[in-house]
Amino acid sequence: MSGMHRDRVETKDRPGLHERFRLLIQLASAALVNGYAAGFAGCKIFTGTSKMVCLPVLNCYSCPGALGACPIGSLQAVEGGAKHNISFYVLGTLMLFGVLFGRLICGFLCPFGLVQDLLGRIPARKLHVPEKIDKPLRYLKYVILAVLVILLPMLAVNQFGIAPPYFCKYICPAGTLEGGIPHLLMNESLRKTAGALWNWKLGILILVILGSVFVPRFFCRYLCPLGAFYSLFNRFSLFRMDLDKSKCVDCKSCENVCPMAVKVTEHINSPECIRCGKCKAVCPVDAISSRFETDMLTRNVAVKKVD
Repeated sequence: MSGMHRDRVETKDRPGLHERFRLLIQLASAALVNGYAAGFAGCKIFTGTSKMVCLPVLNCYSCPGALGACPIGSLQAVEGGAKHNISFYVLGTLMLFGVLFGRLICGFLCPFGLVQDLLGRIPARKLHVPEKIDKPLRYLKYVILAVLVILLPMLAVNQFGIAPPYFCKYICPAGTLEGGIPHLLMNESLRKTAGALWNWKLGILILVILGSVFVPRFFCRYLCPLGAFYSLFNRFSLFRMDLDKSKCVDCKSCENVCPMAVKVTEHINSPECIRCGKCKAVCPVDAISSRFETDMLTRNVAVKKVD
């Protein structure tokens, strides 16, 4: 096989290989954070010491298999308590992962991101959301983060000074899928008590499922407060995406495959980029690369040595 022909074959196969590799990582991550098999067998919530560990991904605490705590749920639980504190442990954990990886967590590790990717594989015509609609909707996840996750748990309290986890209670489709449905399927008494709130949550889950079939990463684009938090770090996280404009032929292949509809050739490190690597895999001229930015760390170490 000639070198040119071999390069063409490798370029053609690379997107598929990349997606299979990413899928394996996503499956491993989902299995790791939901590895309590006995919970699914008896529909019991795991209460071991690892449940005190804050996970960096959106994963329902009430899922029968969950081995750790959801960061969004944890933030609300502490804020909505009688003292209305901020959990600096949870906040620090999220900031650490944000500084290191940005939204790479969304693209490779989040179980609900995996669910959306699998839904996106259903053969259906993908919808192009007009920018005048898409752009305002993308701010909705920041509103949800600010209002439902931060402000309401601290301000909208009951007579005892305690607030419910508003996002988990009224919105979170991951909680409905991972926690609500398994418990209702295996517990008849819960099925009898399910009412308007459950119907509301189920309706949101159905909306997100349908949205994810026709609009890639629907929940990540418009509703996820954790994605909103990590997006704040994309521009200066140590994990970077790079575009060599001297190589770029402006074919737009990268933008055509981007599940988040990022304008890769204009702003590759956009807050919306989930670092899934599809753009890099499909680029015909290898103009896109990814790396950890170590120069900043090296410079800081050098400055300290000089001092």
